[in-house]
Amino acid sequence: QVQLVESGGGLVQAGGSLRLSCAASGRTFSGKAMGWFRQAPGKEREFVATTSWIGGHRYSAALADSVKGRFTVSRDDVKNTLSLQMNSLKPEDTAVYYCAISMNPRVDTDPRGYDYWGQGTQVTVSS
Repeated sequence: QVQLVESGGGLVQAGGSLRLSCAASGRTFSGKAMGWFRQAPGKEREFVATTSWIGGHRYSAALADSVKGRFTVSRDDVKNTLSLQMNSLKPEDTAVYYCAISMNPRVDTDPRGYDYWGQGTQVTVSS
C-alpha cells in the first residue's frame, strides 16, 4: 500500500524559510512524477511544484509562477523522498501542503493527474 507522509510544516514569520519533506513507501517511485500542491481555506487545491521523469535518473522540475525564485523542489529516489525548500515566505503562502505521486512519468499541473496523496502539513506565515 502506498503511503505518503509529509513533515516540516509550522509557523514562520514573513521572509522566513521552511523545508517540507515527503516520505514515500509501499513501492519504488523511481520514474514516476511527484509533486507538491497546497490548499488554503476556502480555496481550491493548487499546484506548487512537480518533478517529471525525463530518462535515466534525471527529472525536470516545474514550479508555479507564484513561487518561482523562492521555492525549490528536489527528490531522492534512493530514499524515496520529495522535498520542498521554501524561502522568502509570504502570508499568502499559508496553506496545507500536500505531497502527491503519479503512476505516470510526467504530469502537468492538474491534481487529477496524481494517484496518491499524503495527509498534508500546515504552513502558516505570519505578517
